[in-house]
Amino acid sequence: MFDYLFFDLDGTLTDPAEGITNSFKHAFKSFGMEVPSYETLLTFIGPPLPVTFGEILGFSKDKTDEAVKKYREYFSVKGLFENKVYPEIPELLENLKKAGKKLVVATSKPEEYSVKIIEHFGLTKYFENVCGSCMDETRGTKDQVISYALKRNNITDKSKVLMIGDRFHDIDGAKKNGLKSCGVLFGYGNRQELEEHGADYIISDMKELYNII
Repeated sequence: MFDYLFFDLDGTLTDPAEGITNSFKHAFKSFGMEVPSYETLLTFIGPPLPVTFGEILGFSKDKTDEAVKKYREYFSVKGLFENKVYPEIPELLENLKKAGKKLVVATSKPEEYSVKIIEHFGLTKYFENVCGSCMDETRGTKDQVISYALKRNNITDKSKVLMIGDRFHDIDGAKKNGLKSCGVLFGYGNRQELEEHGADYIISDMKELYNII
């Protein structure tokens, strides 16, 4: 049914909680601000950084730009490797690759960091390419990243593509590009979020993906 599988990175292929929360802590402390609870920090996993700092936290444009810099000050050195691959992912990717599926990473995380993470965990061999946002915040929304991934892989038949992710940004981004989407429940979203945004499929375990494709 689907020839191309687009995978989100954070909360879908890897659990980035430690690195992301530590990077947010670094940013908050640099402003002399009280660090939110760990539970609150976890809700920041998924959206692009300018959305979290600007729209969710209400920072001004200048403060948002500075907060992103401070976040990346930590993340670029330590945070990106404070991460772990979900246990069943390598086997899943191996089997999908053997089945002839084309796998692509489509993430709102900057492509420069995403490539390093995929390489660090030995997953590069499974993917056609890694598509992410730009460091200057261009191509910063999920729908822009997905559009870029479609063009980069010369995909014209969108009915053959499935976007897989854990947050509503993945679902919305797929919709805007005319793609089907699959929400996963082991990441940082929840069933209500995924249902409200119209995920075509929702799975609690990656093994359920085989039933869809």
